[in-house]
Amino acid sequence: MATRLTPDPFLSYKPRMDMLIILNDAPYGHERSYHGLRLADALLKIEEDLDLTVCLVNDAVACAKKGQQTPNGYYNIERMLRPVIRRGSLLVCETCIEARGITADELIEGARVAKLGEVAQATLEADKVLTF
Repeated sequence: MATRLTPDPFLSYKPRMDMLIILNDAPYGHERSYHGLRLADALLKIEEDLDLTVCLVNDAVACAKKGQQTPNGYYNIERMLRPVIRRGSLLVCETCIEARGITADELIEGARVAKLGEVAQATLEADKVLTF
């Protein structure tokens, strides 16, 4: 009778990484949100097992406003959020949108309005937190 070799689960196991990226700045005028989303896109392309959450707070909530029109050749933050929504999750601070007169209906499809408790929970569960 042949002996079966069982793969060592510790050698083949690669834990799923939870990452939270918090964006603070408006979509245009500063490039922090732009660079944060560029990094998010690169991470999603490199790491197949990445569990990514992007959280928009302060003026960054405008990043999730649908219907953004930018000149040809200029980056469009709304389009840059699509890979995040497809492969991860997008949280938008409820207090921040209310303070800026933005309603949930004005946000792009897939954006989820979140209370501070949900943002706090995502922060605690993340292996890494990056802030832009």
